Amino acid sequence: MKAHISESKKGEVKILKELLLKYKVIGIIDLTGLPSAQMQKMRGQLKSVLIRVSKKRLIKIALEDVKDKIKGIEKIEEKLTKKVMPCIVFTDDDSFKLAKLLRKGKTNAAAKPGQIAPRDIVIPEGPTPFTPGPIIGELGAAGIKASVEAGKIVVKQDCVVVRQGEVINDKKAAILAKFGIEPMEIGLNLLCTYEKGIIYDKEVLDVDDKVYIEQIKEAGRNAVSVAVEAGYYIKDTAELFIKKAYLNAKALGTKANIGD
Repeated sequence: MKAHISESKKGEVKILKELLLKYKVIGIIDLTGLPSAQMQKMRGQLKSVLIRVSKKRLIKIALEDVKDKIKGIEKIEEKLTKKVMPCIVFTDDDSFKLAKLLRKGKTNAAAKPGQIAPRDIVIPEGPTPFTPGPIIGELGAAGIKASVEAGKIVVKQDCVVVRQGEVINDKKAAILAKFGIEPMEIGLNLLCTYEKGIIYDKEVLDVDDKVYIEQIKEAGRNAVSVAVEAGYYIKDTAELFIKKAYLNAKALGTKANIGD
């Protein structure tokens, strides 16, 4: 090893290297902001996944030591930035199944000041349980149009309180808490996986199954349409060609005043 580390840390690196060589899929998870109780719960639920919490430096050393045996594995290091509190996960499931398992384990949580909004956060139009008081001023300061009707505060129209990517400040976090809105997700944040020489980033792994299936279906329909237009005769286009020929013949017959 190039870096000088203690014997106990050498033992940890040895374990990491053995796991890297043993499992088909390796993932990097960011534990930032994750309560320890949630971590323990997730560990108990993920029977097919091994979670190893280790120092960032030791993970990097282990990755460096196995890069000659596992092609492209060193690219995972790019995810081990200063802002990340990493742990490494191992499984023989495929990358997308792993991502789906981790998503299922996430729960909603209230926003804390300083956190980044994961999406546009909306206070919906309609009645509230609040009676008139200082909260009217708080709503106005947050840009929320409200009035008093039948002794209760009513939000007059949907209002985006925080835009996706914006920092949630103290006042807006308090407003969201009063409305019972929990926009944050707590869980194991999968940054990427390595599988058979390929790095799958979070954006790819987060694709919803239903959306993906619909995209495949749409691509199939488009391919058939292109094949018909190009006159490419295959099993999938045969029925369409027959219908097209029938309609064309019928149109010609009508034009020539010939009956069916």
